Amino acid sequence: MATVEATKDSTQQVSRHQEVGHKSLLQSDALYQYILETSVYPREPESMRELREITAKHPWNLMTTSADEGQFLHLLLKLINAKNTMEIGVYTGYSLLSTALALPDDGKILAMDINRENYELGLPVIQKAGVAHKIDFREGPALPVLDQMLENKEMHGSFDFIFVDADKDDYLNYHKRLIDLVKIGGVIGYDNTLWNGSVVAPPDAPLRKYVRYYRDFVIELNKALAADPRIEISQIPVGDGITLCRRIS
Repeated sequence: MATVEATKDSTQQVSRHQEVGHKSLLQSDALYQYILETSVYPREPESMRELREITAKHPWNLMTTSADEGQFLHLLLKLINAKNTMEIGVYTGYSLLSTALALPDDGKILAMDINRENYELGLPVIQKAGVAHKIDFREGPALPVLDQMLENKEMHGSFDFIFVDADKDDYLNYHKRLIDLVKIGGVIGYDNTLWNGSVVAPPDAPLRKYVRYYRDFVIELNKALAADPRIEISQIPVGDGITLCRRIS
């Protein structure tokens, strides 16, 4: 019986994560597919579907924001009436496009990534969607840009929303800077804060090398956010986990 159950578990693990960008923590592929087919795909803008399909062909496609998370971010931005935003970690621009479509025509996104080539894969779709004028893309590390902005007092508290989906080992360094750049009442979203579920995995769990390497940084971030009195937080199991931080002081 144990052998049968082990085989079943193994089969389930093999079958999971077949959908590109599927980093859902749901235990059932069928349930995740139900969410996509019932609530997400019928409402997904044509431009986002096109960019999702382009990204699916890229060898690093697991890096993309999942479709359900893209929908969530789009609605959130409208709910908070965001206008001036920032995105650290762009990849091909799926979440960036979701943001740009949600912002008013005079909205702005400062988008930063170390790889412009990936961004340019999605740029024609973004341009065709008529929202490229909202995006200020800068290639290179984000920390020097953030430090430069912090030197200008007028930039303090100037962002309504900031989304971070980049190098996990620098998440805390980003937070130390972003907390002063987001306005009081504004929101910072940190992606991948449940990190493939590995945050609760035992020390000897068989994990992919990159998952094991970044896990401790994610755990450290989660502890720091929970203890930060300047924000109120909610950790949401959408995609690979996203923690929303609303600045209160």
